[in-house]
Amino acid sequence: MSVADRPGDLHPPPPRFAWRQFAAITAGALAIFFLLRRLPTGTNLNHMDFRVDPRDGRAIEFCDPVNPQFIPVVAVRSPVTMTLETGGPPVAGLTLQGILRLRTGSGKAIAPADLLVTHTRRLHLLVIDPTLADYRHVHPEPGRQPGTWTFSFTPHRVGEYRVFADFTPVATGRGLYAGADLPVAPGPEPVGEPAPRPDGRVVERDGYRFELVPAEVPLREGRPIRLAFKIMAQGGGAVPLRPVMDALAHLVTFDEARSGFAHLHPLEPGAEPPDPARPVMNFQVTIPRAGHYVIWAQINIAGRETFVPFAIEVEEVH
Repeated sequence: MSVADRPGDLHPPPPRFAWRQFAAITAGALAIFFLLRRLPTGTNLNHMDFRVDPRDGRAIEFCDPVNPQFIPVVAVRSPVTMTLETGGPPVAGLTLQGILRLRTGSGKAIAPADLLVTHTRRLHLLVIDPTLADYRHVHPEPGRQPGTWTFSFTPHRVGEYRVFADFTPVATGRGLYAGADLPVAPGPEPVGEPAPRPDGRVVERDGYRFELVPAEVPLREGRPIRLAFKIMAQGGGAVPLRPVMDALAHLVTFDEARSGFAHLHPLEPGAEPPDPARPVMNFQVTIPRAGHYVIWAQINIAGRETFVPFAIEVEEVH
């Protein structure tokens, strides 16, 4: 038998320098891996922090911005709890200063680094009174203590205001919501004539005519509803419409029970109206149940933000 025929010589061991090189590369890769894991990512929360145990009841679903739905925030369990504190009892006609806290189901505080910026802000508050006639869109700011947010607004009616939080966690990348109530007491001074209850799809104010026109009537529950929001200057001429939170308009829908809301954005891309004289923006929403709904439009005309209410009726499917 020749040397080449010996079994032990068929695969001679690699040179010692190859083993050393392999060990050095492996050690370097492991060091990089553990170093990357220790680097700050901006958030200490992960996807599982925003899940609800199915045994605790129906869980709120993450929102798909491409197909906006009416979110029944009150009827479902959110993986986030929200608490509100004010320096004193909220009073109609007086500006209140509040502190807001968001926490996961396990008690972890949700700080600014845990939320994505959506429409120029990390956190949106949609505030509505019991009659659906006083609506505010508020942007809280990070507080001094980690996990706290400060906010302020002036309620113009008496009763239990409902506050919905609209935000997107970094860990999920999908919209999520929470809600809490804020009772408002009568003030020492009258706040003036309260705003009338929204009762139609045409509003005229401040020299402009606003219309909310459905693509089809009647509006049906559980089916996509297309809405055209139109603005026209009553004296003619262009409408100096400007973007508000990176959109030409925002629509927010509430039901009479204030069980939830839908936050809508124009279907058209961009921040320039196709027709400056008569801008038209189209929206779509699916409303699960029949009933009376109020839709508030938020726009910016010549640098001034304006809120315009509309009323719609959604009918049952027979």
